[in-house]
Amino acid sequence: MKPTRKPPQKLFLSGDSAAVAVGADRIADTLQTLIDAMAVSSSTPGADTQKTELIRTGSRGIYWLEPAIEVETPAGRIAYGPLTDSVVSEVFEDLCSNSNQHPLCQGLIDQLPWLQNQHRLLFKNCGKHNPLELDFYTENEGLKGWEKALTLEPLEIIREVQVSGLRGRGGAGFPAGIKWQSVYEAVSIGNSSAAKYVVCNADEGDSGTFADRMIMEGDPFLLIEGMLIAARAVGAAEGYIYLRSEYPAAEKILSSALATAYASDLLGEHSRSGFDLHLFVGAGAYICGEETSLLESLEGKPGLVRAKPPLPAVQGLFSQPTLVHNVLTLCALPGILREGGNTYRELGTRDSPGSMPFQLSGNVKRGGLIETGMGVSIRRLVEDFGGGTATGRPIGAVQVGGPLGAYLPENLLDLALDFEALGALGYGPGHGGIVVFDDSFDPLRQAIYAFQFCRKESCGKCTPCRIGSVRGAEALEQFTHREKAGDRVTQIRIVEELCDLMQSTSLCAMGSMTPIPVTSLMQHFPESFSGESQ
Repeated sequence: MKPTRKPPQKLFLSGDSAAVAVGADRIADTLQTLIDAMAVSSSTPGADTQKTELIRTGSRGIYWLEPAIEVETPAGRIAYGPLTDSVVSEVFEDLCSNSNQHPLCQGLIDQLPWLQNQHRLLFKNCGKHNPLELDFYTENEGLKGWEKALTLEPLEIIREVQVSGLRGRGGAGFPAGIKWQSVYEAVSIGNSSAAKYVVCNADEGDSGTFADRMIMEGDPFLLIEGMLIAARAVGAAEGYIYLRSEYPAAEKILSSALATAYASDLLGEHSRSGFDLHLFVGAGAYICGEETSLLESLEGKPGLVRAKPPLPAVQGLFSQPTLVHNVLTLCALPGILREGGNTYRELGTRDSPGSMPFQLSGNVKRGGLIETGMGVSIRRLVEDFGGGTATGRPIGAVQVGGPLGAYLPENLLDLALDFEALGALGYGPGHGGIVVFDDSFDPLRQAIYAFQFCRKESCGKCTPCRIGSVRGAEALEQFTHREKAGDRVTQIRIVEELCDLMQSTSLCAMGSMTPIPVTSLMQHFPESFSGESQ
């Protein structure tokens, strides 16, 4: 007996940039055509004239399943994916008949091990709704952290953040509570109403990272709430979101979310917050991910790194005390205020508390975003969540922490991803980017790329970074063409000396961290840098 066809009430399809890149907009157009056709065919007297609502959402971060659609059922949402143009009609037929028999049916999405084995704090609402629906946000614990902050004095908010142990998620891992205390206590220059600032560093430029973009496109009110809390704590009346120019979809969504926040009296001089928040789009310079270069750009100047001290907490934007955090750090604040600092501290490790979104990409079967407690092993992410390499070959290396992060061999994959375990080796988790390579990768070529990347993206202000990156790339390129072992050894010594110089004398992390991928490759894959003739 043929199942009865009945259109579902709601379908959900990601409008996230990554989903769009693999065809989500085309899938949406086809689905809408099918929905409209079904509505016409059922518009006879006595027929069920309910029309399916197609809702574009953010992403759940299950990028290996994109583009995917979810259908609302009494048991929960059932997912289908990854979809192609050729199967949309038959998938639509399957979900209308409620048979759930199509090969692309993944079952209840909340029961997928990929999601069940995570601990989502920041991304718990991503992919579930239209990101611009403020009502949905407030119905799902949104603004509760802000409401709690309104009942506290600034120092009480700061103490709650200190209790949580929150560390900056931009890479350095500096304790957020210490930075807040510094800005709170700093004396402003002059007596203007905007004497202190809160700045969100949303210039997410590291390859293999997409958590900032995903949350800005999928849950923008979380970021706004986090900035409201931070502003109240440090006494700031004005703030900026510094967004990279390569994120046009995030710009559009954030602009709309800010307009809604102003219309809802969350923002504005005469609102309860008294806080004005602006969106600023950068000009595409990677170096503006460094906080002082970002502040120079915000002031309308070239994005050149400032010497420190003074720190931005003392003299930041327009020489005023400024709290600078990245997106993920600010987005952790609503949960910390809502649930309490001690609850946040229960997740992760003693010295690296809380959750961390790790972004898995490269040569891996199941790429995407995994949010879990700090201290998870690299192997668990790459093998359990990622399913190993996409090529099926053995893992050759995993780069942790973006283009300036370390390359780790297979025998170090049981290393914990936290500030302490990685810091003991001179590395760090960075922004949580995890890029996988199989055993066919070329360590020497990757080392050359690290120098080339620095050469291209350096602001050029300091000599070690500006010249060291050029000479490093040249030395390794010459190494590949040397025939005599002695000459090859000389080139490697030049590289080692350059790395020491850049690490100890560069003005900012751009120059001081460029040696990390190079030296980690030389240490863990020495055969590729041997001075012996090959």
